[in-house]
Amino acid sequence: MQGACFGGGVDLAVACDIRVCADDTKFCVKEVDLAIVADIGTLQRLPLLVGHGIALEWALTARVVDAEEALAAGLVTKVVPSQELLAVATELAQNIAQKSPLATQGTKTAALHSRDHSVEDGLVFVAHLNSARLQSADLDEAMAAKFGNRKPTYAKL
Repeated sequence: MQGACFGGGVDLAVACDIRVCADDTKFCVKEVDLAIVADIGTLQRLPLLVGHGIALEWALTARVVDAEEALAAGLVTKVVPSQELLAVATELAQNIAQKSPLATQGTKTAALHSRDHSVEDGLVFVAHLNSARLQSADLDEAMAAKFGNRKPTYAKL
């Protein structure tokens, strides 16, 4: 993200798993100033990222929040100089894209499940996920690449 991330921009941002922004980014849950309620996910997702009190303060005041405050609160995962934003985001995406698609999909699924369930439930859930993946071609490829001192090449899902 870069520049103004207001209203619907925050709705989109909080729907993302990883949020990288430029150091000049400003955030604002603007809807209260427009006499409406944020309605596309901000009020449901923002409290999970920054906590209920901070989310409510931002939503009720429509205060503009800078990148550093957003980072400190947990809204963004990284702040970078604006001229480096595209390179950093591209490198991050490429890094993730090189991983096993089954493992990345499973990691996201398990993390979302664990957010809404107990630790015990989460452990059982991930055990089931992994039991199905133990016979995958991705696991074979990961081990072959490791022992062959090469980068793995995974099939698409």
